[in-house]
Amino acid sequence: MLKDIVEVKPLGGYRLYLRFEDGVAGELDFADRLRFEGVFAALRDPTVFAQVRIHPELGTIAWPTGADLDPDVLHAELSGTAIAVPPAPTRRTR
Repeated sequence: MLKDIVEVKPLGGYRLYLRFEDGVAGELDFADRLRFEGVFAALRDPTVFAQVRIHPELGTIAWPTGADLDPDVLHAELSGTAIAVPPAPTRRTR
């Protein structure tokens, strides 16, 4: 089940305050959570990182550079809950 982010506030450096539609909220420091490579390379600049916004269609945080993050992962980190993973399909033998 997806949980949409309804509020994001840059707190300086690579820290963000996030609030989800179900009330889960808190601060995450992305300095050690992100590899600033590829689509995330531009976010190494704190002024670019601070341009974070909520993507209106995806319900997650995104940047003008095209980078975004999975809201389920962010919700799990803030709430301390595991992400539900469906079981792998079983193989049929003939």
